[in-house]
Amino acid sequence: MNLHVLPVRTAAAAENMAVDFLLLQRYPEPTDPRFRHYEWRRPAFTFGYSQKIGFVRANLPAGETFDLCRRPTGGGIVDHRHDWTYALVLPRGHALYDERAAQSYRIVHECLAAALAALGQPAAVKMVCDPANSCGSDLGRDKPRAGTLPPAAPLPGICFQRAELYDVVNTTTGAKIAGAAQKRNKHGLLFQGSIEKSAVGTVDWDDFSARFVAALALALRAAERATPWPDLHEDEVAGLIEQYSSPEWVEYR
Repeated sequence: MNLHVLPVRTAAAAENMAVDFLLLQRYPEPTDPRFRHYEWRRPAFTFGYSQKIGFVRANLPAGETFDLCRRPTGGGIVDHRHDWTYALVLPRGHALYDERAAQSYRIVHECLAAALAALGQPAAVKMVCDPANSCGSDLGRDKPRAGTLPPAAPLPGICFQRAELYDVVNTTTGAKIAGAAQKRNKHGLLFQGSIEKSAVGTVDWDDFSARFVAALALALRAAERATPWPDLHEDEVAGLIEQYSSPEWVEYR
């Protein structure tokens, strides 16, 4: 089994979400895992599939211009203006596909934390639930709960306001470093993750990426394979970009 590592691409929010979804649905080697790190053409926020648009708009910074897109995965509002973003797809039938969401979330985040720790960052997976918080139902989803944020809480992003069980945290400051959300269907498991760069010190992100991919390959029992972009059928890509850009998708799913 190979872990296909795709080249970095920079795109607008709707295209990034469309491509992640197509990597789940239409990959030409569907029995192999695939990974990509990607960047954003413009400042962007994404939010979870099930979130209400009124809540989202009420918690975005006023007076700024940015892309806004609903993700195919769950979760909360994520600010991508200063993050490191990735997607991992596991095929149906892989051992992690059959794990509960919390366990796949933990394993991927253990790889991420190990890569940061190897670069001298105080990063670890949060293994204990805060007594005051309910842990379990939101694992891997970063779902915000109404009323839990301080009235004057600043945004960069609600997803990073509080660490949940199995998030990656800064062991010195307690700040949340990384979170993610998942979508599981008959094709496989899509894992969309984000690292808040301000929660760590100076990092060589190319070095981190190589270490993270190596740790994932080991955990997935796969061999790393640098892979060029597959033919994803441009008409289908264009159609999905149009869908993810549409008011119907952003406002109402």
